[in-house]
Amino acid sequence: MKKTDYNDWKDTELEKEVITKQEALRVFRFNESGSRTRNVREGRNLRREIAKILTELVTRSVASRKKTE
Repeated sequence: MKKTDYNDWKDTELEKEVITKQEALRVFRFNESGSRTRNVREGRNLRREIAKILTELVTRSVASRKKTE
């Protein structure tokens, strides 16, 4: 998995990416319950990517609040 730098992404792109990764995680969890998966790290990687994106979004919102104050 490549390391992705989310600093250059727009907010709307990040929100869309979070939604797609959350959907992928949901599908992964449902597939995991029915049978064995070959790539067990996929779920962990998806959760980490979601956390990175959400952290970037929160950081941006905090920074924009500080600018307006």
